[in-house]
Amino acid sequence: MWRALAFLALLAIAAYGAVWLADHPGIVTVTWGGYEVATSLAAALVGVLILSVVLGFIWAFARGILHFPHRLRVGNRARRRARGYEALSRGMVAVGSGDPAAARRHAGEAQRLLGDEPLALLLTAQAAQISGDRAGAESAFRRMTDEPETRVLGLRGLFVEARRQGDEATARAYAAEAARLAPGVSWANEAVLEAQCADRDWSSALDTVSRRASLGIADKAAARRQRAVLLTASALELEAGDPERALAQAREAVKLAPDLVPAAAVAGRLFARRGDLKRAARVVEAAWKANPHPDLARVYLDLRTGDSSRDRLARAETLARLSSWHPEARFAIARAALEAREFGRARDVLSPLLADNPTQRVYLTMAEIEEAEHGHGSGRAREWLARATHAPRDPAWCADGIVTERWMPISPVSGRLDAFVWQTPPELLGRSSRDVPPEETAKETALPAEPGPLPAPSVTAKEEKPAPRPAGNGLDTSAPPFAATATPVVFPPKKDEEKVPERPRQAV
Repeated sequence: MWRALAFLALLAIAAYGAVWLADHPGIVTVTWGGYEVATSLAAALVGVLILSVVLGFIWAFARGILHFPHRLRVGNRARRRARGYEALSRGMVAVGSGDPAAARRHAGEAQRLLGDEPLALLLTAQAAQISGDRAGAESAFRRMTDEPETRVLGLRGLFVEARRQGDEATARAYAAEAARLAPGVSWANEAVLEAQCADRDWSSALDTVSRRASLGIADKAAARRQRAVLLTASALELEAGDPERALAQAREAVKLAPDLVPAAAVAGRLFARRGDLKRAARVVEAAWKANPHPDLARVYLDLRTGDSSRDRLARAETLARLSSWHPEARFAIARAALEAREFGRARDVLSPLLADNPTQRVYLTMAEIEEAEHGHGSGRAREWLARATHAPRDPAWCADGIVTERWMPISPVSGRLDAFVWQTPPELLGRSSRDVPPEETAKETALPAEPGPLPAPSVTAKEEKPAPRPAGNGLDTSAPPFAATATPVVFPPKKDEEKVPERPRQAV
């Protein structure tokens, strides 16, 4: 629309000029070199216009001749760049598909055509990595660190190579340098935080977590959780030497993460040490309502030293009411009743757990009750121990294949912060039903539904020793974690013709 209006305006101006020249005729006289040329004004203007066009063409032709070498160089450079990026693209595809020979070939061509282009250096380093040429990869990454725009990328590559070679000190130095140059780089901050946690430098780790949250690298909720874990770790270390500072850190950790069991446990112990039993009970009860845990039950039952077993039993019943008779509360009551030598009460409180997929801890607690009432090695205790050998495992702190009864702030395998989770360990090393000896199967099947008077077991020449009793929640801490086993577990293939009849579950 506007272009059409502008064209019409120019056309009107040209028409007006033509009319004006027609209304005002004149003669233009040019004298040069003894010659005199006279013509009309309109003809003179047309001549000037034609002469301008001719001079313009002549100037353009001369300029093209003068700039031809430069245009030739620019064209060659553009073609080389296009070929280099094509080789770069093919090299990236080769790296992704795992073809080291093609990756090296295309990387060499890209570097020849593009020179020290950052992507060409990156392709060279990746081609060297998939080819197993660590020295070549490090050389490419070091060349990246010479340029400001690729320095962080080169440090990232050198960090990865140092980690692969097991040189943690060098890897930490690269990560710290990258975090200094680019504070917003996530991998560098994570590596620095991991190194600080490995060195148990909790105060520096807290500063790093705060910086990550301020830069928006970490989510605010995740940062609060990490701060709570770090404060708990520091409080556990200071619990014996500096209880006041440990209590302040534990209280802050409880405020940040009320459901963090270790934080509430250490805060409850420290409050009880100060004699502030009400606040200790309040902290433990709040955490217990959110997450019933055996560590909290132990702290709650031991709040006041010198309490009688009856008082401990009453306190355990308080936990049961707070958690609507959670299984952990039943275990706490059974433990307190066992100490009070109320064996009937201990059996009654465990009976619902025996009727609903009982775990090792249930059977082992029943064995303890029988041993306390009838003596060590009694027939009833041996029967409960036999059941415990094939029962499901109880929850424990698990992280990266490590199973432990004690919470730790970082994983000893990967170094991750807040890696341990309270869950049931996977049954990777459990025996299948076909691996159970027939005599054990028959013995377990023959157990009565209710533990009444049982005949004494037959004693052979070589008496079977009872299984070791796990501590805490029923897991055997004397055995190594399943992740540390060097021999892989190979499950036999299933055969259609080999069908083992399902063993009927006894109602206990």
